[in-house]
Amino acid sequence: MTIRLVIADDHAQFRAYLADLLGRQPALSVVAQAADGRCLMQVLAQLPAAVFPHVLVVDVEMRDAGGVEATRQSLASYPQLRMVALSMHDDPAFVAAMLAAGAHGYVLKDDPLTELVRAIHEVAAGRLCFSKSIAAAMRPPAA
Repeated sequence: MTIRLVIADDHAQFRAYLADLLGRQPALSVVAQAADGRCLMQVLAQLPAAVFPHVLVVDVEMRDAGGVEATRQSLASYPQLRMVALSMHDDPAFVAAMLAAGAHGYVLKDDPLTELVRAIHEVAAGRLCFSKSIAAAMRPPAA
C-alpha cells in the first residue's frame, strides 16, 4: 500500500524539498502541501477521496494556525487521519502539546530522513512513533 501524505510547513523551500525527498521514498506519495494550518484545512476539504491522505506531516510552529491548532482541527474534522509532528524543538513541552492535540508521532527536523520515514510508516500502521532523539529527550533523568 502506498501511504499518501500531506506536508504542512510555513517555509516554502523546506516544504518543497521535504515533499521531493519523501516522494522519492518507496510506498510514500505526497498528494498535497500546505503553508500553514488554515491552508491545511482548505487543502484537506478540497482533496477527493481517491487521494485523501493517510498521514499528515505538520510543522509544530507555523504562522496563522500553528501545528498544535492545525493538528487539533484536522483530527476533529478527519479522525481517520494520522499525524506526525515535525519540529526544531526537542523540548518535552512541545511534544506534550502536540500529543495532547492528537499527534501520533514526533520527529525533529534535524533527525535523519530515515527517522521521519520510519515514523510515517509506524503511525500509518496505527502505532505511536518518536524519533530516537525525541525518545531520549523524553526519558526522565537517571536517579
